[in-house]
Amino acid sequence: MEIIFSRPDGLVDVPTHYCPGCTHGIIHRLVGEALEELDLVGKAVGVAPVGCAVLAYNYFNCDMFEASHGRAPAMATGAKRCRPDLIVFTYQGDGDLASIGMAEIIHAANRGEKFTVIFVNNAIYGMTGGQMAPTTMPGQRTSTSPAGRDVDHCGHPIRVAELIAALQTPSYVARVAVHTPANVIKAKHAIRKAFEYQEAGTCFTFVEVLSTCPTNWGLGPLESCHWVEKTMVPYYPLGTKKRPEDGPGPGRGVDED
Repeated sequence: MEIIFSRPDGLVDVPTHYCPGCTHGIIHRLVGEALEELDLVGKAVGVAPVGCAVLAYNYFNCDMFEASHGRAPAMATGAKRCRPDLIVFTYQGDGDLASIGMAEIIHAANRGEKFTVIFVNNAIYGMTGGQMAPTTMPGQRTSTSPAGRDVDHCGHPIRVAELIAALQTPSYVARVAVHTPANVIKAKHAIRKAFEYQEAGTCFTFVEVLSTCPTNWGLGPLESCHWVEKTMVPYYPLGTKKRPEDGPGPGRGVDED
């Protein structure tokens, strides 16, 4: 029988530890597929920091570093500068990247470091107890905001893709989602494009992926997908925010694909 769907070479054959309904596994597969299709698995190096992403080294079929909380961009910078022939990527959650690691990611992007960032935004700290994250939605209840996020007290959720796209340095910045099959296809396209730009030595590349966290949201898997569509997508609009072809300057939201 002809096999038409199988595990990509970019992933290893192990059981997942992620919670039922979590879309980390989908994002892992998209990264693994992109590396395989571009024939980059053999020279890829990933960086896994603290959070749900910490165990990414169990799944990707490439060399992996383990970084301190928020410091994956610094480690990726060192790896890429020492070995520019490698394909270096970080795989980071919103608590890691947008909180303790905010300075790291902003300065790496501003310097134009030529590695790729896969930024998983599920609007909460997933691994450490469901605390409020910089991306937690207004009114969203978490273990540290049981009455809901009060923007007058905590500020508004940070749109990281737009923040990075506002930098002068040329880069590729996109926001995608994986809550529907159509959006998974678009996410795959953006992740592949990010690696293509890196392989060509073009620019810093950043893909934000809206993801689910049924366990900490207190929702079922299907309800979580609906919540992404209803609550997250309007605040975090999908699309390409910046392309290197546009040159220096802030991004202009070049498309909504």
